[in-house]
Amino acid sequence: MIEYQNILDKNMLNVLKDILINIRDKGLSNNNHLYITFSTNHQNVELPNWLRQKYPEEMTIVIQYEYYDLEINKNNFSISLSFNDIKTNLKIDYNSIISFADPSANFGLILQKNKVQNKVNKKIEKKKSNKNNVINFSSYKKN
Repeated sequence: MIEYQNILDKNMLNVLKDILINIRDKGLSNNNHLYITFSTNHQNVELPNWLRQKYPEEMTIVIQYEYYDLEINKNNFSISLSFNDIKTNLKIDYNSIISFADPSANFGLILQKNKVQNKVNKKIEKKKSNKNNVINFSSYKKN
C-alpha cells in the first residue's frame, strides 16, 4: 500500500526546511515573515518551563525582525527569539510542527499527520486526567 499522506507530509517538511535554510542564509526580505505553529508538549521540543506553562498544548512563533542563532538540523531546528524582551532559546522538532505560513506571500501548509497526532495526544491526556472512581455514562444507552 502506498502511504500517500506520509509521503506528502515528508515533502511538506522538506519545503519548510528549505525555507528555513533560505532564511538562515539570506535573511528575510520583501516583508516576508514566517508563522510556525507547533505542539509544545511534543517530547522532543525544548523550551523554558515558563513558556511551556503559558502554552501547554501548542504555540505559534513568528520569524520576522528579531531572531538569532537559527540552526537547521536533520530532525529539528533551533532558534532564539525575544519574548517580552527576554531572549529565549527554542528547539523545535519537525514532527511537532502543525502548520507554517508566510502571510506576505499568501503561502502556507498544514501538516495533517502532525495535526492528527496532536489531537490524539490531547485525547490520551484527557483520558489520563479522568479519575479512576468516575464512571462515564455517555457510552450507555437509555432503555
